[in-house]
Amino acid sequence: MFRALIYLLPLALTIYAFIDCLNTPEDEAKHLPKIAWVFIILLFWIVGPIVWLAAGKMRHAPAGGRTPSEWHRNHRSEWVAPDDNPDFLKALKEENKKDESLLKDWEADLRRREEELKRRENGESPSPSGE
Repeated sequence: MFRALIYLLPLALTIYAFIDCLNTPEDEAKHLPKIAWVFIILLFWIVGPIVWLAAGKMRHAPAGGRTPSEWHRNHRSEWVAPDDNPDFLKALKEENKKDESLLKDWEADLRRREEELKRRENGESPSPSGE
């Protein structure tokens, strides 16, 4: 059992450090480029992961709502939620205006059709603008 632990513990450490390195944005890797850290972790099986965990990554909470798995290196999002984004809110207002005008058109058409049906029921002739 102890022999298996001697091999499994460094393997688990290497896998953890490798995945952590891959998920770290390029600008948070310290001292070397991220690809160099990947090679160090994989080539120096026990020492590489320990060095990565100790000195290879900035250890602080990411700012601006960023997550460690962000793959877009130069992409900085300004808005955390859609309701904080004025462009999104503006698009919602425009969409609401379009929907309201469409609803008003439908209501007007419905009123016109109802009046036309009432005229037909009363035996009156349909209006000249009718169907």
